[in-house]
Amino acid sequence: MITVGLAVAATASAQEEPKFTAKPSGRILMDAAYINPQHQEDELKSGVGIPDMRVGVGFSYGQWKGKVDMGYAYGKVNMKDVWLQYDFDKKNFVRGGYFIHQYGFQSSTSSSFKETMEEPQSNAVFNNDRMIGVMYEYNGDKFLGTGSVVVETDAMKNTTDQTGDQAIGAMARLLYRPYAQRGKMFQVGISGGIEGARYSSDEELNHKQFTLSTRWPTRVAKINSQKAVITDAKTMYKFSPEVMYSQGRFAVIGQYYWNQITRDNDLKSFTGSGAYVTLRALLKGREYAPNMGDGGIATPDPGNMELCFQYNYTSLSDATVGIRGGYLNDWALCYNYYPNKYMIWRIRASWTKVTNREGFADNECSILETRLQVKF
Repeated sequence: MITVGLAVAATASAQEEPKFTAKPSGRILMDAAYINPQHQEDELKSGVGIPDMRVGVGFSYGQWKGKVDMGYAYGKVNMKDVWLQYDFDKKNFVRGGYFIHQYGFQSSTSSSFKETMEEPQSNAVFNNDRMIGVMYEYNGDKFLGTGSVVVETDAMKNTTDQTGDQAIGAMARLLYRPYAQRGKMFQVGISGGIEGARYSSDEELNHKQFTLSTRWPTRVAKINSQKAVITDAKTMYKFSPEVMYSQGRFAVIGQYYWNQITRDNDLKSFTGSGAYVTLRALLKGREYAPNMGDGGIATPDPGNMELCFQYNYTSLSDATVGIRGGYLNDWALCYNYYPNKYMIWRIRASWTKVTNREGFADNECSILETRLQVKF
């Protein structure tokens, strides 16, 4: 009896032991672009490129999971996602490391899965890329909520003997989705955040400035289309309401951004703003489905074809403080084909106009580009 009991206990213990799993991952983006600017002052040129190539691994062990992802593009190696996550249950987790924290609808997809090939410029300038920090997420059927504490982006590039005391910040996203099923989705949400002034290699500006910029919408040529340097900066406050509705094979997404930076020496605060609206329609395929974990729309099924239209407006000029970072208007039309679960082919045509830029003449640019994307 004792022998049998010990054997049963040993078997039960072996069954309870979590299994460690690891899965390699990677992606390759191959772009070609015809770029036709009105003026050549911005040095926009046509060509081809591989703007992103990554190799990584994801792993899990019981309630723990993690990811390590390294990128290589244009001759440079850089770190992408590096994080560790603990799942309390199916609805709650906490994640720490270097990753993109939830802030608005664009957080629901990585940079290479934007339905219009490139993310809206307003999100690029008023949101953050990856940051070191800790994020808690609650993911329920009708509610999604996140809260993050973060450190400024340069903490990943420079040590504190270079940066000095690093700036910290916090952000959150709250989302209500009364309908979240295949073929019928509706959600409204709001995100907010606060950040301290950022690092600068110029000692006089270190943690006393914010540099806000966005590029022309192509990765073949990485050229800024807008740039505003806000000096004597103290704190950035920001918020962003969002809405998404989808019925069958149609979807519409809208988001607004408002950022204000307070300043020292009795200087007036700088205010920047932006917004985008995206219309999506499946040319082939029955209906869109939700991405519950990230609060967005899932990648369309293999074999589907899609047409997307997006308008984006971004303002980095504030006449009340004498800063002219530029006004940008961008219209984009994108065709997407999803041949299988590993590949996407995109064609994008866009027209972008920028005005009111200090040191640069007004300019406009037409871009026709295509991308073959592989992800495994």
